[in-house]
Amino acid sequence: MKDEDSKSEGGRDTGRRRLVRLIVFPLVVTLIYGLVALTSPEQALAALKASGRVLLQVAPALALAFGVMVLLNLLVTPGHVERFLGRGTKAKGAFLSTVAGILSMGSIYAWYPLLKALREKGVSDFHLANFLGCRAVKIPLLPVMAAYFGWAFTVVLSALMILGALATGLAVSIFGTHGSKG
Repeated sequence: MKDEDSKSEGGRDTGRRRLVRLIVFPLVVTLIYGLVALTSPEQALAALKASGRVLLQVAPALALAFGVMVLLNLLVTPGHVERFLGRGTKAKGAFLSTVAGILSMGSIYAWYPLLKALREKGVSDFHLANFLGCRAVKIPLLPVMAAYFGWAFTVVLSALMILGALATGLAVSIFGTHGSKG
């Protein structure tokens, strides 16, 4: 009986902690805005407008990332991920994570929740690090770079960035803490 009581207490305690985490930050921010509004209403309004603009800029990227996460959870099984981007995928997986990194668009922070979900499904640390490193190569920007620096510079730099991303992925997979799962 004591064990059951302690389990239910622990469950309630965890629920309380989660509730506190969800409420404390917005409450503190609201309190700060309120204090600033009392002392300097113009600055509070300007800060609120700036926060709104940032929210409007970030919302589409976050919505897209969360939408892709929902689709991934519905359509992609850990077996699929393991087969294409798991530990033993070698060249095929490296190619896929490189191409995905180059083709990815948008703010990096919008990708983090999706990459975390993929990691939990079995994507190796190598592929995650390679994907993040390859984001530096952007196909739409290559002509602009070539216009400023020439095609030879652009091709060599892009190739070295891809090789650097692969080397970083290798280092992360060797020295990372998630090696046993990925």
